[in-house]
Amino acid sequence: MSSATPVGHGLAAPNAQVGMSQAPRSASAPGPPLWLLLELTYRCPLHCVFCYNPTDFANTGPELGTGDWIRVLRQARALGAVQLGLSGGEPLAREDLEPIVAQAHTLGYYINLITSGIGMTEARIRALKVAGLDHIQLSFQDSTRELNDFLSSTRTFELKSKVAGLIRQHGYPMVLNVVLHRLNIDHVGEILEMAEALGAQYVELANTQYYGWAWLNREHLLPSRAQLERAEATTRRFRERVGTRMQIYFVVPDYFETRPKACMSGLGSVFLGIAPDGTALPCHAARMLPGLQLPNVRESDIRAIWYDSPAFNRFRGEAWMKEPCRSCPERARDFGGCRCQAYLLTGDADNADPVCDLSPHHHRVTEAVARAEQAAAAAAGGVREQALVFRDHRISIAVVPGDPVRR
Repeated sequence: MSSATPVGHGLAAPNAQVGMSQAPRSASAPGPPLWLLLELTYRCPLHCVFCYNPTDFANTGPELGTGDWIRVLRQARALGAVQLGLSGGEPLAREDLEPIVAQAHTLGYYINLITSGIGMTEARIRALKVAGLDHIQLSFQDSTRELNDFLSSTRTFELKSKVAGLIRQHGYPMVLNVVLHRLNIDHVGEILEMAEALGAQYVELANTQYYGWAWLNREHLLPSRAQLERAEATTRRFRERVGTRMQIYFVVPDYFETRPKACMSGLGSVFLGIAPDGTALPCHAARMLPGLQLPNVRESDIRAIWYDSPAFNRFRGEAWMKEPCRSCPERARDFGGCRCQAYLLTGDADNADPVCDLSPHHHRVTEAVARAEQAAAAAAGGVREQALVFRDHRISIAVVPGDPVRR
């Protein structure tokens, strides 16, 4: 999805317009869905090996039409949603992006476009500005043309650089996102220098989280601990040099933590995602969870989906928790961690997130990190072939220590 990570899925919007929300129907009901993400399409000109589109996205239904998206916007705003993300795929692939933005602006949303920049032109960015777009997050894959274009299977580095110029020219905050992994994490210094040269005010260095295509390619993407520590140190030194001129967010991959993240602040708490075919999601990757009958906006309104659907109530509260989460004093802080990660690593979405070192399945994470350490050590000794998978084809690359990744 536009090379953006599901952890942040866009930096926090400054000056978000918080409007009056309609109260939930009972004191025990959750609050409103404050954060609405519309994944307008799974179509994308990029072919990133860490893509967060579901691996079976080609089998999903047809995209919602303009009228359906506008109906969703109205219903969610009436319920209390205030921050809107427009993502994909590549949202610029939708010819109706401008009228969707215009309607969202009229309704009072703070609107963030999450994009690879492919499809952005002078005429389009001008039209989006007139429509009321507040914020653009632009993704790069690396600081060099060679690796940026290799990792996306496109020749887009120069185009992205031009789009960065358009963003500045039209008065938007300059926000860059780069997804980090084993193949580019050693370039963090160069990436930050590129961001500085482009006039970035905000930079999200979002280490890959392992879902979707990133999960499929995990053995080739997970960095070593030494790589991560070097990247953090480089980022810290850069922050000290630039001071307040640039805000830098460094998102550590879950596998190197000992406590899980508070995923989505708890499923069904503040986040509502709508997939291109209208499927409503309590988190970006929820399609993978077995037995979760996800509702669809073609058949239900947003109020019924948010308050009444079994899928959105499935992981609310604490009744679903197993030990050690059920009696853990941190359960109200981390909500048991990530349900999708628990399912992928243990086969049971009700288990404690294995990232937590109190989980009986924590060894699944430490073993994955150990394999990454071995792979990094092997790569340091010479050329090593890697095979990365996207959609229906496999890409082989040779990694040469100290040199750019080459086709």
